[in-house]
Parts: sequence; structure tokens; C-alpha cells
Amino acid sequence: MCHAPASGASSGHRGTVATRPSIGETARFLGNLATVPTLEPEQLHTPSPLRIGVLAYPGCLASEVFGVPDLLMISSHVARASGGVSAPYEVSIVSPRRRIAASGGVPIAVTPLREVDLLIVAGFELAPGLDLDATLASLAPEVAAIRAHRKGGAALVTICVGAFLAAEAGVLDGRQATTSWLFADALARRYSSVDVRAENLTITDAGVTTTAAFSAMYDLALNLIRQCSGAAVARLTARIALLDDARCTQAPYVEPQLLPDAGAAFSASVKRWLDQHLRSSYHLPSLAAQFHVSTRTLLRRFRADTGQTPLEYLQASRMRRARALLETTDLAISAVAAAVGYQDAGTLTKIFTRHIGRRPTDYRSAFRRRGVPPAPVLLPPS
Repeated sequence: MCHAPASGASSGHRGTVATRPSIGETARFLGNLATVPTLEPEQLHTPSPLRIGVLAYPGCLASEVFGVPDLLMISSHVARASGGVSAPYEVSIVSPRRRIAASGGVPIAVTPLREVDLLIVAGFELAPGLDLDATLASLAPEVAAIRAHRKGGAALVTICVGAFLAAEAGVLDGRQATTSWLFADALARRYSSVDVRAENLTITDAGVTTTAAFSAMYDLALNLIRQCSGAAVARLTARIALLDDARCTQAPYVEPQLLPDAGAAFSASVKRWLDQHLRSSYHLPSLAAQFHVSTRTLLRRFRADTGQTPLEYLQASRMRRARALLETTDLAISAVAAAVGYQDAGTLTKIFTRHIGRRPTDYRSAFRRRGVPPAPVLLPPS
């Protein structure tokens, strides 16, 4: 479930030092949980029990194996303390193999594959230079297990690049899916029958749910908790775990400079010129004249290289600059608008909200860097 982000929220205090709650205060907090309203039982989906299997395999990310089960465990404690519905989850780490070493060589104890109501597929370390063909070929037993699981009609969830295993199994064919924004283009290129939606945090299509990178597994888990134990338990679980339960899109997190560079020399020159003239009004004929081509040729060559029009690229570049200004300065929204080529704050707000999924003021509240205390020194000097 996606909620509109709250605006204007503030602690009311700045520059104060938080104190550790006493045991008595903690006990009172736990006691107060009992007063939190929960959904009526008939509104909840509470199978008895909900059998969840997390598919572990060589090279998977251990954090993505244990993240969802850990949050479900926390939600069960919250539900019992608050008088809510404690869903009976039965979680097991499963594998077609006898022994598993996750990324970094971390051993994971596994049980044999068995029938479950929901199978969760963790992601793996998709690092630059990785031979994806060889990796997926080495995971043929897991791909076969995913395919067999879906033949029975049971629900499937993939976390981050776990979507590549589901796509390899053919269970994403003709479906909408998402993954990390960093690898969405690679997923779309490799599996043309999959409708990849890079902006989504989670997508459920015909019993198959895919999520964005890493922390999106917590958005998934909160949705499951909300469905099984109610909105109140999910909200309290999110607060205890310091999670934002109002995220709707990956857009605020995208850093285009980290994406593989698309475009030949001509389009690279056009991009560079547009980046240097963010504050200028966009006029396609003038841009074409700048590069001594017709407007039709400019559009054709630029789109062939980048998959975008020059205006779409310019808007994305303006959004990138606006995000940086919102994160690092106290400029008024109207001043930010002027700095990136828009006439007024209203125009910026409309376009920013469409591209990023949050209003500029909400984005600044969530991502601003000013006033962040220095990070503690975790290691002694060498």
C-alpha cells in the first residue's frame, strides 16, 4: 500500500540531545501499544499459518534472505503487545542444495525445498564485470525451482535482482515487473517480454511481486504485515524499525550518472550543451541549428542513441540539479526554479512532482543534508 507522504512533520526541537528512555518509560510505551486500534479481523487475510519460503543460493545477499523474516518477527511481537492480530507466519530458508554460501562466503543453513504459500527470491551481487550468463547458468536448479513453484499457482516475490532469476524461469513473461533502478535497463534488454517499470518500488502482477533494490524488501514486508495484521501493526512496526512506510517510487533515489552511458558522440555533445544551458528556454529549432542539423535529424539521432527526446533529457537534467539544490541549500523554491530554467515555483512543483513523485518541499524535508551531524568515527586512526 502506498500512502501520500506527510508534509510539515517536525519534532519541534532542534539542537537538543535525545536521552535514553528509562526501563519504566519503555514499559509504559509497550503498555500503551495496547491502546492502538487495529483493523477488524474480518478485514484481514490471516491464513493459518502462512507458509513462507526464502530461496537461498550461492552468492545471494544474506541481508535479503533474512530481512523480511526479521521484520515479520518484529511485527509479531508488536501485534501481541498491542492486542492486534499476530499472524501465524511459518518461515523457512529453502534451497535445492544441501549447503549454501552467500555473498562474501557467509554460510546459510537451509532446508530442502517444500510446498509453500509464498516463495521469496533474494537478490545476488550483480557487480560490474559479472558474467550474468554464467551466473544464471550456474543457478539452473534455483531457476527450475522458481518455475515449478509458479506452476502450482503459489505466490512469488523477488527482491532486487532476484527478478533476473524469475525472468530466466519465464514467470515474468507478459507481466509488469521492477528491480533496482540501476539494473532495470539490463533486465528490459535481456528479457524483452517483460514490461519493466523502473520507477516502481514494488509491483504485483498475477501473483508475482517484484521489488526494487535492497530496502524495498521492507516496503514489501510492511505490505504483507498490513495485509495479515492490519494497518496499525504495520505502522508501529515501521516506527520501531525506523522505516518510512509512505514510499511510493524509486524516482527520488535515481542517480543518472551511475547509469550506463547511452549515446554516441553526437548525442553526448547535445547532452553536454543542454547541461550547460539549463537556465535557457528550450527551443528545438535553435538547438538543431546549434549542431547544424534539421529538427527531424536531431530528434531521430538523439532518440536512437538515448531512447529520449532532447526535451526529456533536459527535464531529467533539470530535476537532477533541482534535487541537488534542495538537498544542499536553503534557496526558496522559486529561486530553485529559476536556477534550473523554470519561470516560477508552480511550474517546478508540477514537473518535479511528476518526475520524482514528491513535491519539492517534501523532497527537501526528506533528503536535505544541511544540519546532519557528523558521522561517528567507527574505527580508530591507523
